[in-house]
Amino acid sequence: MFRKNQYVFNKETLSYEAAKTPVKTRLLRVSIVVVLGLALFIGCYYVQTNVLGKESIKSLILENRNAELLSKLEMLNQKLDEENNILLEIQMRDNIVYRPIFGMDEISAEVRNAGFGGVDRYSHLEQFKDADIIISSVMKMDILAKKAYIQSRSFDEVSILAKRAGDMASCVPTIYPVSTASRNRMSSSFGYRSDPFLGNMRMHSGIDISGLSGEPIYATGDGMVTDIVTSFLGYGNYVIIDHGFGYKTRYAHLKESTVKLGQIVSRGDQIGKMGNSGRSKGTHLHYEVIYKGKPVNPWNYFTTDLTPDEYQEMIENGKTRG
Repeated sequence: MFRKNQYVFNKETLSYEAAKTPVKTRLLRVSIVVVLGLALFIGCYYVQTNVLGKESIKSLILENRNAELLSKLEMLNQKLDEENNILLEIQMRDNIVYRPIFGMDEISAEVRNAGFGGVDRYSHLEQFKDADIIISSVMKMDILAKKAYIQSRSFDEVSILAKRAGDMASCVPTIYPVSTASRNRMSSSFGYRSDPFLGNMRMHSGIDISGLSGEPIYATGDGMVTDIVTSFLGYGNYVIIDHGFGYKTRYAHLKESTVKLGQIVSRGDQIGKMGNSGRSKGTHLHYEVIYKGKPVNPWNYFTTDLTPDEYQEMIENGKTRG
């Protein structure tokens, strides 16, 4: 409904003119409208939040946003669980396949899972709404980061050894330490046996190969001579070669050694002569393979595809190098 204009008679012009509303009156009218509008808004807000028990529009928006973030957080938790399962498979292959190939010990579960304890580490997150799922997510991310770091270091170690695989192939003790001629035969194997002096069962940490006095003894892999011992007891005269990669070999009861301390030798180089020195009942070589400080069965390392002619050719090459 339109407001009607008011007119007043002007005595000077002798005519009717539109009446003008004073500025104060107009301001008063505007103020009244604003006050009434604000009062209406406050009243509606009060009724909505206190009488009807409904949340404000802003609160509803925040609640919807919070629900959306919570849903994303739950999805993140599921994704972290999936990534953890993938990492567990990688760790298993690392321990069972990759590290054993290069003679490396597996990484224990204690090492892989170390450093994840401590409830106070996440106490600052307890003040938030839905603190349980937030703490769970942060904890899972920390665990994955630590496991991934350890796995990365393991792969670095494997990578270094893989690059040296060619060197490792020539260093591992894989050939017979004496000529394969019929005059040389194995007289005692690795493992428990009856002691030739005392008769009781004792661990024999190598293999014995019988032969003629002075029979050449050869290095079974590339390496460096680290020990030359002359003795009337125990192993008698013996030589130890360090092949690297955790491998050492011992050549005992020698008549004499033919190498020097610190000498670098190649597979097939002569390092001594068969004898009967030390605690021995006949001419033979006591040969040991020592891996990471523990004796292992030498037969597990001997190659089976080397023919007598190839073996002799390798020995001849060793004589040429000497």
